[in-house]
Amino acid sequence: MIFGRSERRKAPVEPVTLKILVAGGFGVGKTTLVGAVSEIRPLRTEELLTEAGRPVDDIEGVERKSTTTVAMDFGRITLRDDLVLYLFGTPGQNRFWFLWDELSTGALGAVVLADTRRLEDCFAAVDYFERRSIPFIVGVNCFDGAARHPTDAVRQALDLDPDVPVVLCDARDKESVKDVLIGVVGHAAEAAERRQPAAT
Repeated sequence: MIFGRSERRKAPVEPVTLKILVAGGFGVGKTTLVGAVSEIRPLRTEELLTEAGRPVDDIEGVERKSTTTVAMDFGRITLRDDLVLYLFGTPGQNRFWFLWDELSTGALGAVVLADTRRLEDCFAAVDYFERRSIPFIVGVNCFDGAARHPTDAVRQALDLDPDVPVVLCDARDKESVKDVLIGVVGHAAEAAERRQPAAT
């Protein structure tokens, strides 16, 4: 009772959960992106790079990188009481691609993070999502000191379909990452609408 009035408790709401993957090449900023927006301390499965991995981990262009994701990154964002977004960052190296099928199960959509200095590193992720008809957008991570290219030039270099959004972003910046995630959700909704059979 509050001031003579009984206060009814609202039944707890079971939130709808949406799953988004963050993919791309080695050292492109996937772990950084997940960490920039997660409301919880992100789960990270990073290990130190070693001499044993040198023959398979190409660090050209990211020489200062000292760790690598070996399973996944995980973060969470509560958009509303009834809507929660789960982020899963995929490992970037070829030898961990067997994990992608498991991580992509039930995904609403994906962000393919790209570095224009190593654009070819995201070809595999683009191909993966195209083959499985998982809606994705390309987020060009604007690294300090890297040349800036128009989004149309990136689209052409990646040979993307016209409906795949390409956006510039900074994986370190929370607001920039939010814009990217909003773009993924919107693109996935549009893709689902296009798949709906026309009403007769």
